[in-house]
Amino acid sequence: MKLVLTPKFERAYRKYVKQDKQLQYHLEDVLREMEIDISAGNLGTHKLSGKLKGLQSCSCGYDCRIVFSIERDPESDGNVIVLLDIGTHNEVY
Repeated sequence: MKLVLTPKFERAYRKYVKQDKQLQYHLEDVLREMEIDISAGNLGTHKLSGKLKGLQSCSCGYDCRIVFSIERDPESDGNVIVLLDIGTHNEVY
């Protein structure tokens, strides 16, 4: 599935990796894995509830989460993963 980065995700990503350059390499691996198989066991993908109901989240490290939605792409008539936010558990939930 194709990844679509929102401006909010891009800002949060830049801020998050600025603190730790090694983390950037790990996150790039996680994003590649999301494109290949969003349901991979090591991602810990799960649906959210409460104010984030309808969205999903996956783990990209001990205290790192990516919030996203899966939406229909009218151009390709397939699904895309829309990346909405990244940060610690407390930052994104």
